[in-house]
Amino acid sequence: MLSMTESDPNKNFSDSQGDSPPHASVVSVLGVRITNSSKADAIREIQALIEQPGRVCHPVYLVNAHTLNLGFDDPEYRRILNAAHRVYGDGTGVRMAARQRGVEMLDNLVGTDLLPELFRTTADQGHSYFLLGGTKQTAERAAAACAARFTGWKLAGFRHGYVGDGDEKSVLQAINDAGADLLLVAMGNPLQECWIDRHRQQLAVAVAIGVGGLFDHWAGNLTRAPLWMRRIGIEWVQIMLQQPRKASRYLLGNPKFLWRMTRAADGDRRLMGIVLE
Repeated sequence: MLSMTESDPNKNFSDSQGDSPPHASVVSVLGVRITNSSKADAIREIQALIEQPGRVCHPVYLVNAHTLNLGFDDPEYRRILNAAHRVYGDGTGVRMAARQRGVEMLDNLVGTDLLPELFRTTADQGHSYFLLGGTKQTAERAAAACAARFTGWKLAGFRHGYVGDGDEKSVLQAINDAGADLLLVAMGNPLQECWIDRHRQQLAVAVAIGVGGLFDHWAGNLTRAPLWMRRIGIEWVQIMLQQPRKASRYLLGNPKFLWRMTRAADGDRRLMGIVLE
């Protein structure tokens, strides 16, 4: 049995998220608790949160190898990830680590696939969304693309993601006044998760999801990798070619993640025994 001490970043780990649905399992990767849901189940879970009475904000995060590396290096960020209502796995690295821990992930829940499917599946039910993130031009273009593409949802509002300390109050008021059910925050890791966690008690939205570079795709700044690249798990190569500034994230970060996930496997398995027994 894993000994949990005050200095252990995974203390009270099993209580940090909302209860997982009975059909879903959980895998721990570098101390982050990831819900193993299919795409259809994840959409149902998010929709159920949107339809809950009251206006309690439920954070939902999508983690990949880069996110988990950041959480490994920063215990406070790892705490924030584990404080989410749901954490879903995005990418080949998560699937490899889960398999190493005896769990086969049901789906690759990459945001560029999950969010459009959420909008399509739950269309015409009176839901609305707010976009927060990117540059002013990117936010405008992403909002226009979403309004044209996801006609079964209402675009409640949008704003760029450069939020200074003096802007926080007005941004929160704009989001809450818009009456959105779903808030998509595209500030990149770790800023977006930290921003959601810092303001979750003040946000009058049912669900807030950190979506990384999704607005760049919707705005046309990035071109999606061809299907064959997605199927073999190298979509990151396409992103790196279009955004060379991220080269070290992949060329150095991916090997680092593989080494770390192997070193942490036994501890994660013990932690899963506490969570899942």
